[in-house]
Amino acid sequence: MTWYLSYIVIYFILMFSMGFYYFFKIKTYDEYLIGSWNTAFWPIVGTIISTWCGAAVFIGWVGMGFTVGLSGFFKFALPGILFCLLLIIAFAGPLRRQRLYTLADLFGERFGGKSGIIPSVLSAFIYSVPTLALQMVGMSTIFNITLGIDTSVGVALSFALILGFTILGGLPATIITDALQSIIVIIGIVILCITSVVYAGGFDMILANTPIEYISPLGPEGLGEVLLYALSVGPFYLVWQSTWQRIFASKSERVAKRAGVTGFVIAGAISILPFSIGVIARQYVPSDTDPDLLFSYVTAELLHPAIGGIVFVGLLAALMTGATSFILQGSSNLTRDLYQRLMKPHANNKQLMTTSRLTVAIISVLGLVVSYFVTDIASAYQWALRLSATVLVFPFLAVMFWKKVTKAGVLWSMTLALIATLGWPFFNIGINHTIFGFLVSVSSLLVISLLTQHGNTEQVRAVYWEDLDSADPPSEE
Repeated sequence: MTWYLSYIVIYFILMFSMGFYYFFKIKTYDEYLIGSWNTAFWPIVGTIISTWCGAAVFIGWVGMGFTVGLSGFFKFALPGILFCLLLIIAFAGPLRRQRLYTLADLFGERFGGKSGIIPSVLSAFIYSVPTLALQMVGMSTIFNITLGIDTSVGVALSFALILGFTILGGLPATIITDALQSIIVIIGIVILCITSVVYAGGFDMILANTPIEYISPLGPEGLGEVLLYALSVGPFYLVWQSTWQRIFASKSERVAKRAGVTGFVIAGAISILPFSIGVIARQYVPSDTDPDLLFSYVTAELLHPAIGGIVFVGLLAALMTGATSFILQGSSNLTRDLYQRLMKPHANNKQLMTTSRLTVAIISVLGLVVSYFVTDIASAYQWALRLSATVLVFPFLAVMFWKKVTKAGVLWSMTLALIATLGWPFFNIGINHTIFGFLVSVSSLLVISLLTQHGNTEQVRAVYWEDLDSADPPSEE
C-alpha cells in the first residue's frame, strides 16, 4: 500500500499545483473554456490520447476483451477511431475557422434563437453526466483496491478531487496535464500488456489455449453483428463534443488537423491493448470474475506495487482527464449555449467566468448523484451515444453541406429523432433502434426543410464552404 499511496499523493500534488497555477493565470472566459483558441500541436495530441483512454479503455474494454474477445475492438474502438479521424480530416478546417465553443454553438450561430437547446441538453446532461459518473466510479474502484477506501467514500473523494481541479484550472490546465498524463497512460497499458503475455506463457501458449472466437475479429456472431454494433457506436464520434472542443482550442486549422490525426492514430494503436489484455487474462483469471474489476485484478496480481503503482496512476490519470473534459463539455454547453445565447447575450467576462465555474459545479454534483443512484451506468452511456448520434449527425451534416436546410427542418428532425430513439423499445418493430432513429432524422430533415422557409435569424450558408459571421479572417494562416 505504501507504494500506491506514494504514487497517488505525488500525482495529485502535481495535478493541483498545475490547477493553482492556471487559476491565477487565467483571466478570461475564453481562456477558461476554450484555451483562447491557441493550443499548440503536442498538447492537443496529448489531450486527445488521455481523453480517449478513459474509463472505457482501462475498465470497460479489458472486461469486454475477457467476455467477447478481440471482436470488441472492431465493434466499439475501431469505429470510434475511424469516425474521429473522419471528423478531423473532413471537418477540422472549416469548424476551427468558425471560432466557436461547442457543437450546439454551431447550430446557434447558423440558425439563431433557440436552435442550440436540444444539442446543448443532450451534450450537458444526457452525455456528460453519466460519462462523468463512470469516471467517478472507476476512480473509487482504484482507491478501494490500492488504499482500501470504501467505494462510497471513494466516489465522494473522486468527486472532490475532480471538482477542485476543474474549477481551478479549466481547459488550459486540463490540456497541459493531459499531455503529460498521456505518457503515463501509454507506459501503464504497455507494461500491463507485456506482463500479461509473459505471465500467460507467451504468444504461442496464448494462441493454443484461446478459443478461435475470442481471437477472430468477427467473433462468434459474424460480420453482420460487428457492422451493426459499429453503426450504433461510430457515428456518435462525428458529434463528440470532446473532439470538437480540441478542434476549437487548436491555434490554427493546420494544428487542429495534424494534431487530431496524430492523436487518434496513437489512441487507436493503444486501444487494441486492453482488449488483448482481456483475452490473455482468460488464461489465469477465474471465469466468474466481474469484467469491470478485471483491470484492477490483473494489475494487483501480476505486478509488484512499485510497477503496479505506475499502472494504477496511469488509470487515475485517464479517469481524471476524462472527468475534467466531460465536465468542461457540459459547462461549455450550459454557459455558452444556454446562459450567454438565451439568457444574457451581453454578459461581461466576470459574469461568464462565474457562470462557467458554477456550471462546472452543477455538472459535477449531477455526476456524483448519478454515480450513487444509477446501477447500470454502462447502459446509460450507450443510450447517450445512440441518442446523440441519431439526433445530431444528420443535422450537423446538413449544416455543413446543404444550404437549403432550414431552422424548422433541423429542430423538427432533432425532436422527432429523439422521440423515435427513446420510443423504439415500445414500438415493437423489427428494425435496429439506431437505424430507425437515423431514418426518422434524415427523412424529417429533408421533407420539413423543403416545405419551410429560412427564418430571419438564419445565416443561410453551407458552412463547409461558406464561413459564418463568427469565423476567423481568411488570412489566419
